[in-house]
Amino acid sequence: MTELPLFLQDETEEVIRDRMLSRLPENLDTSEGSFSWDILEPAAIELTLAADWAKEVLRRVFVSTTFGEYLDEKGAERGISRRPAVASRSSGGAVQFIGDPGASVPAGYIVTTEATDSSPAILYRVLTAITLSDKREGITDVEAVEPGRSGNIPAGAIRHLSDPLPGIKSVTNLKPIEGGADIESDDSLRERYFLDARTPPGSGNRTDYVRWALSVPGVGNALCIPLWDGPGTVKVVLLGQDGQAAPAVVVEAVAEHLTTVAPDVALVTVIPAKEILIDISVTVLLASDSTVDQVRRMIEDGVRNYLKGLAFRDPIVRYARIANIILDIPLILDYQNFLVSGGQENIEVVQGDVAVLGTVNVREA
Repeated sequence: MTELPLFLQDETEEVIRDRMLSRLPENLDTSEGSFSWDILEPAAIELTLAADWAKEVLRRVFVSTTFGEYLDEKGAERGISRRPAVASRSSGGAVQFIGDPGASVPAGYIVTTEATDSSPAILYRVLTAITLSDKREGITDVEAVEPGRSGNIPAGAIRHLSDPLPGIKSVTNLKPIEGGADIESDDSLRERYFLDARTPPGSGNRTDYVRWALSVPGVGNALCIPLWDGPGTVKVVLLGQDGQAAPAVVVEAVAEHLTTVAPDVALVTVIPAKEILIDISVTVLLASDSTVDQVRRMIEDGVRNYLKGLAFRDPIVRYARIANIILDIPLILDYQNFLVSGGQENIEVVQGDVAVLGTVNVREA
């Protein structure tokens, strides 16, 4: 719905009231405060509300403009459900406890990250009970208490025991904890709805594999490469919600899902996208009362958003586009010695790869 129908445009209280007054006999007093005015004014107010309600009905009935639970209902008409939030989870014994030999950690015990001034500690629940070995250590896996991307953390981020445990001295995660995904956004659900509506299901074509992959929580985008290793082979390449390579747990979930929906004759390979690091180096002339750290963070945010928009859509990382991002930062008056991955040329990303931000080196002129 690009615009409202004419009968709903400019339907203000004044317009409706004046239109009704104009239809009265000319010999009646229609001035403000007159009997005619006072009788029609409440009706004009109610009709204005009715027009507003009609606008909202139209907004909710079309997929392109609806939102929230109304969009969920539209999706349900085609069997498309909003992807739920997923808790991040470690695998392969990623969390290590240190303490006295024989000390135990029960399943369900809570460990946490460090709280900061800007964010609370993130809580994780132990999945499998363990007993520390003679080497004074034991490993297990954990799952975030709250679902969502906030539970995705680097190695070493878990540092605290929630409550004292006899014989347990410390805890840390030896590997990153990944796979957490936020509840699917309206834009993402709407995009999947249109993909399904505009490309009807086939019998295992390229679009089917993309559709199936996108239905799995944690998938940001998917690319299908048929016949990549001969007849009957299909490769599905995945991005996570952050526009980077999908975590291993998401790849595993997609692979498992495809075994239930893909044709039996297909040999399907599911992999994360290969990340191509884009390094930035620049010398900047700063405005007064600004710092290199401030500018670096702004460059990182701008370039990261730009690269996320390119993923699986545009294979060219444009040198000039990144230069514009730098120039658009108000704290930067000018720049020089600007390099993207060591050069001053566009970078082409091959199919199945994704450009992600690497190091950002900012020097003050």
